[in-house]
Amino acid sequence: MAALTTAAPEALAPVKARRTRPRYWRGAVLAIAGLYFVTPLLSSFVFTVHVPNQGLTFEAYSGILSADGFTESLFLSLSLAAATIALALLLVVPALVAVRLGPPRLRAVVEVVCMLPLVVPPIALVTGIATVLRWGPDHFSRTPLYQTFLAVQNESFPVVLVLAYTVLALPFVHRSLDAGLRAVDVPTLVEAARNCGASRLQVIVSVILPNLRSSLAGASFLTLALVLGEYTVASLLGFRPFAVWIVTVSGAEARMSVAVSLLSLLITWALLLVLSRAGTGSSASATAIPAAGAGLATVVPATAVPAAAPTPVPGKE
Repeated sequence: MAALTTAAPEALAPVKARRTRPRYWRGAVLAIAGLYFVTPLLSSFVFTVHVPNQGLTFEAYSGILSADGFTESLFLSLSLAAATIALALLLVVPALVAVRLGPPRLRAVVEVVCMLPLVVPPIALVTGIATVLRWGPDHFSRTPLYQTFLAVQNESFPVVLVLAYTVLALPFVHRSLDAGLRAVDVPTLVEAARNCGASRLQVIVSVILPNLRSSLAGASFLTLALVLGEYTVASLLGFRPFAVWIVTVSGAEARMSVAVSLLSLLITWALLLVLSRAGTGSSASATAIPAAGAGLATVVPATAVPAAAPTPVPGKE
């Protein structure tokens, strides 16, 4: 034992040296990646502030707020993003929880259904939607559904875009929430909550969702980025959210369109920081579930795995 004890530090010395040795290749890779992403942004910024024969000017940025359609298009995109996030989470969260509690065969079915938007091109999706929107009023003009077809195409808030964006966001929302649910013992938590008298809605809101905080934030950000940058569906359906407005302005005000694109990146990054801050908050190791008919709370552990017994050490029993 003494020989092993004295030989162990000598054997570990090369390993420690390799670990503490500076690895310059990491810095080089990070520098190259930084240049790859930062150089186009700097070039775009220089294009917006430098005018030949005039020098530096910030007219492209000062005229953004007063530009025709900027506020309306940005507010429309943010409203569509909020509605899409809410609808996608309302559809996917209960479905995945039910799948975790139901037969395992349903997992493959739900996964295939949620992954179908990755197979169908957006141009094919918007073509089908446009065909239905043209076909509906002609065949339902004498029924109450006629007003429904008109209401979903309201330019102030096109519900049809929310439905289309929800379909496009399903793969990203499913992947994010499925990864979070794999780390949670859903059957144990649900059974413990139900034994305490909690309803199914209380189980989802008070038990499941707090354990999926980071997954919900990731799904929300991916959906937000998709809605703010989506152009094909909105353009072909004739609506004018933020991405379509940028392309429209680029024909007359090239510098302003590039400036707006840079600002949209900053807005997206700011929202990413907000969502990541909300998602990385310290999750409680135990969730309080209100007991039925009482004002008390029963603490249900996030994991129901018993602690491992200590391993006996030879010679120290």
